[in-house]
Amino acid sequence: MKNNQGWKFDNSYKKLSQGFFSIVDPIPVEKPELIFLNSRLADELGLDFSKTDHADVAAIFTGNQLPYAAEPISQAYAGHQFGHFTMLGDGRAIVLGEHISPDGKRYDIQFKGSGRTPYSRSGDGRATLYSMLREYLISESLHHLGIPTSESLAVAETGQPVYRETVHPGAILTRVASSHIRIGTFEYVYRFLSRKKQQEFLNYTINRHYPDLEETENRALGLLKRVAEKQLNLVLEWMRIGFIHGVLNTDNMSISGESIDFGPCSFMNAFDPSTAFSSVDINKRYAFSNQPGIVQWNLAIFAGTLLPFIDDDEEKARKAAEEVIREFEPRFNDEWYRMMGKKLGFSTSGKQEKDLTDQIISWMEKSKADYTNTFLVIANPDETPGHFKADQEFRNWHNQWRAVIEKQHGGLSEARRRMAQINPLLIPRNHLVEEALTEASGDGDYAKFDTLLEKLKNPYREQWEAKELQFVPPGFDEQYKTFCGT
Repeated sequence: MKNNQGWKFDNSYKKLSQGFFSIVDPIPVEKPELIFLNSRLADELGLDFSKTDHADVAAIFTGNQLPYAAEPISQAYAGHQFGHFTMLGDGRAIVLGEHISPDGKRYDIQFKGSGRTPYSRSGDGRATLYSMLREYLISESLHHLGIPTSESLAVAETGQPVYRETVHPGAILTRVASSHIRIGTFEYVYRFLSRKKQQEFLNYTINRHYPDLEETENRALGLLKRVAEKQLNLVLEWMRIGFIHGVLNTDNMSISGESIDFGPCSFMNAFDPSTAFSSVDINKRYAFSNQPGIVQWNLAIFAGTLLPFIDDDEEKARKAAEEVIREFEPRFNDEWYRMMGKKLGFSTSGKQEKDLTDQIISWMEKSKADYTNTFLVIANPDETPGHFKADQEFRNWHNQWRAVIEKQHGGLSEARRRMAQINPLLIPRNHLVEEALTEASGDGDYAKFDTLLEKLKNPYREQWEAKELQFVPPGFDEQYKTFCGT
């Protein structure tokens, strides 16, 4: 196919030795139809589809036509799923290649739902329109919330049914990420490939993501530290906005520190640290408050795959890795207080500020106050909606908070400005997401989906608007469940 859209593929992963991937083409579909094309992301990637026939664009994003110089592969990886090791791989995904953007950045262009691969096991390799629209919506929302994330370039219908608990319309998502190298990829390489290939993959990953580590004395230990730092910052950002990933297995943790795989993800409304909506997370392993500890656990698994390259002496290697892993919890706690201090508008972070943070968290948990709205009300109590229950304990706390704020640089007005930059006015409320997805995927009515997508592009504002987006229907969360879609 001619390169009329601006593709610039340079497929380095495909140059790795045998065993890291399988060469596989997407399976053609019957009736390709483009549903969404992310023009913002296309512009950032240097892609232009304005001169390409609509039918050809639909064919490209369903795999019926391959972009110029694409060399599709499915990647092999493994992972600990709910704590148990499993051999996995791209069971319904194909990396078309690595596109180089105008600013020189390298991005994987990946299809999800493009058919069976050698790693599909008993799966059909397909995806539902509902699930792919969900990933599109959530990844766009996280992007505009300022959180590192994989992104969605397009959603296209296949015209073919997908059988899950019921029959769904099928779709393919085009995902864009700095790579799809996961902790689970390192687990696969460590368990199933030779020492020589382990070294090859370590070299490749460092060169691709953290080339500055090339000059460090201990590159493997440097990689562990860098990935730990990236993942700490990522989970901190999730906690900031009340995001619950839902299936935080090692195969869903990217080495680059981007959010990836949004199957059963959700957002916390009423503050409860044990909140978990995923239907497959029966024991709440991946509940909201467990996420930092799970990330640390996953990093320990990652560390185990690097031990042979940290030090030839296994005991020395283990001690060095354990030191990095042990540092995670105290560092996270320090950074969490710093982040919460910013959410509360503090310009300094001392004992008084930490005490006020602990008090408001305790009050939110006792009163089941809405996590997002609480910080908006603290900044603008005159705008308190009727469904927010500000009792005497909250008012007493607020008076203490205001007394502290007034003594800090800029006083209340400066604190409000800081808070507006870090506390979102709008998040993808679960009930609104479900309404939009159900009408779009079930009835072909995209009105609510389009409206929600547009509003989520501007989540930070000083003016409290769109109050209907703040309200959660009574009892909704008690019944709410999210699903993987595989």
